[in-house]
Amino acid sequence: MPTPNFDLYLVTDRNQTHGGDLLWVLEAALDGGVEAIQLREKDLGGRELFFLAESARKLTQRYHARLLINDRIDIALAVDADGVHLSTASIPIESARVLLGRQQLLGVSTHSLEEAAEAERNGADFILFGPVYFTPSKASYGAPQGLAALKKIVEKISLPIYAIGGIKPENIADARCAGVRGVALISAVMSAADPKDATKKILNLLKR
Repeated sequence: MPTPNFDLYLVTDRNQTHGGDLLWVLEAALDGGVEAIQLREKDLGGRELFFLAESARKLTQRYHARLLINDRIDIALAVDADGVHLSTASIPIESARVLLGRQQLLGVSTHSLEEAAEAERNGADFILFGPVYFTPSKASYGAPQGLAALKKIVEKISLPIYAIGGIKPENIADARCAGVRGVALISAVMSAADPKDATKKILNLLKR
């Protein structure tokens, strides 16, 4: 089974780039050292998403980084991405694994210990847990889970855990202290005036 070898998992949202081109932001982040990107543009139709994924794949290959596609296994296979990221509303993990094969990464977003345990049982390679802190993009998932809940997930689940939700440079150290494998974030890079510099700073904090 593949294992995630990255500290920072960058999740895309072209609506948070303040009008900047998403591929430009991704290239800047890759230039800053990001090693894994989840293409998560849920409002795009299949054709648009395919062409965007194809361009993102060329970028990640050039920088020897991993690309995962949110939910769309067909597009992940079509562009030869490194894997797929699922939510609790996606197709079952076992079915995704059959379609993807054993060599592709399978990440799963979870919001409780029960969901994380189910993802582990069903064959996920790594887990996102959150929202740890408040963030508008995750407000629909309820109140922030907090560090205590994050620590419990890390203790109970043997898979690599990534904290998500309101992750910013000022709270990365606290998330790291909870024992996570790394962090996943959107706005701290997507909305940054200088995505390359923002990525470098976050990676430096993760290495401490």
